[in-house]
Parts: sequence; C-alpha cells; structure tokens
Amino acid sequence: MRTPNAMLSRGAALMRRPQTVYRLTDAARPAVSALARYYASKSFPPHTIISMPALSPTMTAGNIGSWQKKAGDALAPGDVLVEIETDKAQMDFEFQEEGVLAKVLKESGEKDVAVGSPIAVLVEEGADVSAFESFSLEDAGGDKAPAAPKAEEAKEEAPKPALETQDKPEAVEPEVTGERLQPALDREPQISPAAKALALEKGIPIKALKGTGRGGQITKEDVEKYKPAATAAAAGPSFEDIPLTSMRKTIAARLQKSTQENPHYFVSTTLSVSKLLKLRQALNASADGKYKLSVNDFLIKACSIALRKVPAVNSSWTEENGQAIIRQYNNVDISVAVATPSGLITPIVKDAQNLGLSSISNTVKDLGKRARDNKLKPEEYQGGTFTISNLGMNTAVERFTAVINPPQAAILAVGTTRKVAVPVETEEGTSVEWDDQIIVTASFDHRVIDGAVGGEWIKELKKVVENPLELML
Repeated sequence: MRTPNAMLSRGAALMRRPQTVYRLTDAARPAVSALARYYASKSFPPHTIISMPALSPTMTAGNIGSWQKKAGDALAPGDVLVEIETDKAQMDFEFQEEGVLAKVLKESGEKDVAVGSPIAVLVEEGADVSAFESFSLEDAGGDKAPAAPKAEEAKEEAPKPALETQDKPEAVEPEVTGERLQPALDREPQISPAAKALALEKGIPIKALKGTGRGGQITKEDVEKYKPAATAAAAGPSFEDIPLTSMRKTIAARLQKSTQENPHYFVSTTLSVSKLLKLRQALNASADGKYKLSVNDFLIKACSIALRKVPAVNSSWTEENGQAIIRQYNNVDISVAVATPSGLITPIVKDAQNLGLSSISNTVKDLGKRARDNKLKPEEYQGGTFTISNLGMNTAVERFTAVINPPQAAILAVGTTRKVAVPVETEEGTSVEWDDQIIVTASFDHRVIDGAVGGEWIKELKKVVENPLELML
C-alpha cells in the first residue's frame, strides 16, 4: 500500500458519472483532505479515514447512495466505492488507493453529509478488520460542520498532520463532536436516480416503495408497479411534505441570493418572427435529416450577435482579491435553461458567436438529452456568460420575467409565439395582415448594466431577429 505522504500528495480519488470519468482539478478538491492517516493505538490498528469529497466547487454536503463495497472487501485503484448525490447530480466515488475497507461510517441513505466528514475506514491488506467492529464516527473525529470554512480561516485553523505533531505513535483521542448514525428505520430507502425521478414525477412517497433490486434498492420497475394501499377509514392529512433534493436546495439558495443581492430591472419588446419562421421552414426542408432547427436555436445565435455588438451585457459582477470588479468576457457562452425531473439546470453552448445554426441546434439537443439523463459533466453546466429561459412551448405563457443566473448580469425570458393582426397602410387604404410575434423580457443587473445599455442590447436583438438573414452571415 502507498505511504501516507503518497496518498496525501496524490489526492483522494477519481470521480466519475456513469460512463463519464474525470479527475478533480485543484479548484474542485475537497476543503479537507479525503484521506487522513492514524497510527496504531491501544484500541485500533493503523488505519486511514476516508472523508466526504467535494465533487463540485459549490458542493458543501452530499447524500450517501449505495455502497459498492462492504467491510472486508479489497480495494484496488479504479474500484467504485460508493455513490454520492451532489448538489447537481449523482456520481460514483472511484477510489484510487489500495487497501481493505474496514468499516462504513455513513450508511446508504445518509443525508447532508458535510464535505470532509468521515464516511469510511481503510486499512492495509492483511490488517485485522474485525478490530474495527466497535469503531464509531466519534473515533474518526466526528462530523464536520455543514459549511466549508473560508480559505483564510481554514489555513489558520487546520490542524497539523499527524506526522508533524507526534513524536511517536500514540492513541488518537478526538473530541466527540458528531452524532451517532441515524437508525436504519428512519433512513430513506436506497433508490436509483431514474427511480427517484419517476417517483417524484408520479408523486409517490419514496418510503412507500419496496425495493427488489440488489441490496433492496428501489428500481424504476418498482415505481411503475407501485399500487397505493387502500384508503383508511380515517381521513389522512390534507398535505404531503416533500423532502428537498440537493439540486433543489442549490437552486433555492442561488436564486434567493440573486433576488436579494442583484438589483434587477426589466426591459421588454415584441419581436416579429414571421420572416424567421419562413427561413426556418426553408432550412429544415433542405436539411436532409442533418439537423432540425428550432426557434430557440435562432434566438441563441441572435443573442450571441447582440452580445458582441453590446459587450457590456456579456459581463458579470465578481470579486478579485477582495475588490469588486466588472468582468467583461470575450467569448459568448450561452446557458440554456432545461427542466429535468430533478430540477432546473443550465447547460452551456460555448463560443456561440463562432457556431452556425446547425451546430447550435445539434449542441442544444445533445446537452438537453444528457441533462435529462443526468449525464452532464460539471464543465458543461458551470459558468456561462448569459442565459436564455424559454417557456415558448407552453402556449399559455405570453410573457414572464426571469431571475438572473449569478454571477451573470443578464437573462432573456422568451414567451410563446402568437399570431397578431397588424394594420398595413397601402395605396388602397388600410388593410390587416397576420404577423407571428414573440414577447421577450430581459432581466439586467443594474450594478453592471445601465438602463440605456440594456435598452441598446434589446434594440440590437430585435434588429437581428426581424432581419434573420443576418444570422447567416
């Protein structure tokens, strides 16, 4: 087995989604090392504590899914140790060290386990695993605080490694700060991501389901076969409390922060899209199945052109070295809001200013499908310089306003297409023609974008959309 120094220098593990494997970058590494070495004591042989890793820059806690290894199982580099539900998606914790799993400290179903909290114990091959039967969470140092400390505080308060502070092996006597594991009957059953999404969609309580999968895991088939029990004679409560998923908590926190900190103002206009729809029909008719353009594809391209003409809108309010600055981006990376069973996510069409309509269309379809299948990589939904939220597929939505997606400074809300009678003056008099129109509303951060600048951007967008041949240049 590798030495403690080798473990610490190498990092904790390789993280991957189903069919997607990637390494943690320095920016995404846990605030607390995922491996901590302990020497032999009177109670336990030498061992290593495995902690909850940070799988995304915004992750402060995660939920424990199904353990793929049990106490006594050997671990080799590349083995999947446990599934972890983050604030964005469900991922596999793929371990990169050798050893034997001695004890699981956080069982399947544990919620909101803070980054850095102990989740398991690792020992070297040949060690006495039975010696850890009585090993508890308190023996590992207890749970960590839910929120990760700031970098400056962490640097000052972080304890020195055991190798530097101990002259000789001695018992580790951590202060008891954590709580005992939650009783198994109180935990939410193990459930696959697909089954969980279907249960939420159907409004079926997860605790009412019985799993037939491996280890009692609830599968999608279990949800489809579920039949509610006969209604009791006594009337039950007239409501149901729905637990928050990690994604829902993240959405709530980010958008609440945006409405509290970003001074929004709104600018609306009506876009005539009759010419655009005719161009779309002609292009799709000659595509030979290579692409199928949507109105949203045209709007993405139009927004990228308008953002290049009014670059102040392609900016964000941020802080650098404690100083507030406005950061203006050279590339146009457009986030597209996609509704999934788990919540809203915004995959990014990168460098939209350099893409043609067919490339934008195919990219959006690919990102949307993988977003709904929970298979996006972090770099495909983190970042972006501008967002489009389109509810046009719902014919009841004529217009709406959207909350800015921080740290971006603007978002465009798109309503449905309507046929409107428009008076036209001719030599014979006034006649009426039918025009296809869309109402759009842009939300701007007034700290970054003044009202006149926001109005200028809307003007450029309207000009491009109503003269769609400019999109072909």
